[in-house]
Amino acid sequence: MAYNLFVAYDLISPGQNYDAVQARIAELGPHFKFQYSLFYLHTDHTPQEVYGLVRAMMDQNDRLAVIIAEGGLVTNWDHPPIEAINAIWQAA
Repeated sequence: MAYNLFVAYDLISPGQNYDAVQARIAELGPHFKFQYSLFYLHTDHTPQEVYGLVRAMMDQNDRLAVIIAEGGLVTNWDHPPIEAINAIWQAA
């Protein structure tokens, strides 16, 4: 089963390893970076698996949320590739 997820996180000082966290998210499937620490992810991994895999790249004091996304609306800031995002979203 494929999941549409939002992955949001805060990396707290010290030890903010954004590259490792973002690389792990990218490994899990087609994704889009909406904001600095907010990603949309289309994946075959369960939300629990995504949580564990991303959390493994973080420090103990960091924060992580993995949210199942059944639908949503976004503004057209900086001209995001809405067609590409929708194609990923609907590829189930």
